[in-house]
Amino acid sequence: MTTSVGVHEAKTHLSRLLERVAAGEEVEITNRGKVVARLVGPTRRTPNFGFDRGNVWIADDFDDDLPEDLQRAFEGEE
Repeated sequence: MTTSVGVHEAKTHLSRLLERVAAGEEVEITNRGKVVARLVGPTRRTPNFGFDRGNVWIADDFDDDLPEDLQRAFEGEE
């Protein structure tokens, strides 16, 4: 369900409008009869685990220590 309110009413009753949005309602804010904004709840995105399976490769030595000179450079010693 969508509700339309004017800018003045939206400013005056923002907390109430946000409660309605949290309950799943959509609120349009109008200025002189023209919709200027729409309040909607956050989108709920479900994780898509494994979507890139087969496209990512990790080297066998990924966890190995870095060469000493490179490690010193990362630590700002060089």
